[in-house]
Amino acid sequence: MRVALTHDWLTNLAGSERVLLTLHEIYPEAPIYTSVFVSGEFPSLAGADVRTSFLQKIPLAKTKHRAFPMLRMVAFERFDLSGYDVVISSSHAEAKGVITRPETLHVCYCYTPIRYYWSGYHHYLENPRFGALNPLLKALLPYMTNYLRVWDRCAADRVDLFVAISEHVARRIRKYYRREADVIYPPVDTSWLRPSSHVEDYFLLVGRLIPYKRADIAVQAFNRLGLPLKIAGTGSELESLRRMARPNVEFLGRVGDAELGELYSRCAALVFPQEEDFGIVPLEAMAAGRPVIAYRAGGALETVVEGETGVFFDRQEAECLEETVRDFDPGRFDPERARRRAQLFDTAVFKENISKYVENAWRRFREDRVKPAKGGHLREVAPLGDKARGIYHGRAAHQA
Repeated sequence: MRVALTHDWLTNLAGSERVLLTLHEIYPEAPIYTSVFVSGEFPSLAGADVRTSFLQKIPLAKTKHRAFPMLRMVAFERFDLSGYDVVISSSHAEAKGVITRPETLHVCYCYTPIRYYWSGYHHYLENPRFGALNPLLKALLPYMTNYLRVWDRCAADRVDLFVAISEHVARRIRKYYRREADVIYPPVDTSWLRPSSHVEDYFLLVGRLIPYKRADIAVQAFNRLGLPLKIAGTGSELESLRRMARPNVEFLGRVGDAELGELYSRCAALVFPQEEDFGIVPLEAMAAGRPVIAYRAGGALETVVEGETGVFFDRQEAECLEETVRDFDPGRFDPERARRRAQLFDTAVFKENISKYVENAWRRFREDRVKPAKGGHLREVAPLGDKARGIYHGRAAHQA
């Protein structure tokens, strides 16, 4: 089975890139096709067969790649994937838009339909990073996004099988692409995290400090509560959050894995005020034995078990979070139960699930291709059908 991998861009190591690295571990001989590649950010890909597009040679494309959506479309359509049996696209943007032969199975591991096409571009215009460009963007985006949505919808039709990172994302795929998706949860490395015998009284927030993460809700709630809140992470909202915060809120900036592991394992609970498509941070906290206080939306509903590994607050408002924290008792939660829950999403589970899924899909794809049609003739390309689409749901999906 000759396999190729595609990924939107490789410029920094974030959640989707970690999935791509895990796919590379499963298929080490598979070339990786991507729009742009910053090799210094990915030492683990040293020696890997990474094949970039013409964008790699365009000035600023490595740092401003998000400004070139139409060029990225062309870039992925120009890749020659005719020599492969299976193409696995790791995609939240254009990587799923590659063109494959009828004889090639295309499986898309989808993080989300492109947010700034389908979920509304209006909140992107509020981002201060756009500055003086705002008037121009406001004028152009309504026309650009219409074309971009049409291309993205056509690109989705090129995929044979969609695999979503959560049921939450599967619903969005069904809404925007009119396609069904199986669910295999992404890999979470739990090996570096352990419960601690010493738990302190601070609460913890971890992640990029950008608007949709809603760290402002946590800061406002803990300002009123007066309880200690430690915030690990940096981002565009850092300075405004500092100005808002009272002395009981401590900003730690970027922290290393060893320090983060200690922070996780010793906190009273992790505070998770945002809506995520999946959300790895709550599972890292659970792997360290700590409960989670999460906003009742998105992927957290599939990972946090209410009353066993955490609690939810219902409205994305500081007052609602404050009330939930006041009623929260960390002593109710069993660290080992939390860790066992997190291990259902471990990297080893993902590797087993995705490799079995692809193998079974490829077998079914070949069988359908040679199935006799009426009159004794072979079909050119037979549809995969419902059986192929239900090949293998992730083990964690059944137990979530």
